[in-house]
Amino acid sequence: MTDLSSFPITSRWPAHDPSIIQLYSLPTPNGVKVSIMLEETGLAYEPHLVRFDANDQMTPEFLSLNPNNKIPAIIDPNGPDGAPLPLFESGAILIYLAEKTGQLLPEAKRYEILQWLMFQMGGLGPMFGQLGYFHKFAGREIEDPRPKERYRAEAERLLKVLDGALDGREWIAGEYSIADIAIAPWLRTLRDMYQVTDLTGWGKLANVPAYLDRFLARPAVQRGLNIPARD
Repeated sequence: MTDLSSFPITSRWPAHDPSIIQLYSLPTPNGVKVSIMLEETGLAYEPHLVRFDANDQMTPEFLSLNPNNKIPAIIDPNGPDGAPLPLFESGAILIYLAEKTGQLLPEAKRYEILQWLMFQMGGLGPMFGQLGYFHKFAGREIEDPRPKERYRAEAERLLKVLDGALDGREWIAGEYSIADIAIAPWLRTLRDMYQVTDLTGWGKLANVPAYLDRFLARPAVQRGLNIPARD
């Protein structure tokens, strides 16, 4: 049986089956990217809940796997060279799992898919997250309106970019891919958690709302959105 005892994180989150992928996560928009990907590909995995309310992400055990103290992170006991592979950053994990399985990153569309993955990671996710902070969380206490307006305007612009790219397409690169798995959870968060659709022109978008609904209708997505299960 595979031995993962050399990874300190397994002392806090023991691997019940160390022969399968170990997922350390929380069902946030970044976290569910990987649980959805694992559900879509059918890879065997074991989820472990990293509780932000308990500061699990700041413990030495978690930091030993991801020194940037962010979820998700994985250990694949069957890495490319046959040795266990630790990996963090959701985009990197999506690419790795796509290449491992030969799914959701077809060679003919590889760079088109990767450009939209980077669009989410470098723009859409950070801007939506900042807007959510200033609108729904602690940022509401800041009287200066300029920070919130900056992120509101940028979120609206990015939605328009996405809406235009989806014109005549069901999926952002023409077929379902890791780019959709990266993008759509952030759209769901913007709409349902941050509740800023009225501030970002959501109602004027021709394609994005139906795109999100298509994504959420997928059985693997419905499962992955609740993994790891919250206590």
